[in-house]
Amino acid sequence: MNDSRTEPAVRLYDRPYGRQEILALNTELTVKIITVDPGGQVSLHRHEKRDEWWTILDGPMNVEVGDRAWAAAPGERVWIPRGTAHRVGNAGAEPGRLLEMAFGLFDEDDIERLAGDYTTCR
Repeated sequence: MNDSRTEPAVRLYDRPYGRQEILALNTELTVKIITVDPGGQVSLHRHEKRDEWWTILDGPMNVEVGDRAWAAAPGERVWIPRGTAHRVGNAGAEPGRLLEMAFGLFDEDDIERLAGDYTTCR
């Protein structure tokens, strides 16, 4: 696997029907779909034991990673190296979703919440 600060390489393969994108291959990985209700946002937090790679499914979604904040469009990929503060919010009128791929040890106790409404929840 790549260095924890480097986004994983996407492998593209042209096929007669279109193409394939291999996002993860033979690695320790946890995959989730996260839904954020309209007006909601997760706490600003970080992890020490895993990197995260988000793909925005609906949106735009408000994303913060480190010192950068922006409206991420559907299809946009966001790399979050371990130890980096991050969060996602939804200013839209409909629920927004993202696909999260977590590389490394996935443990809910590896969440350090820094700010937000949910600093005491799991």
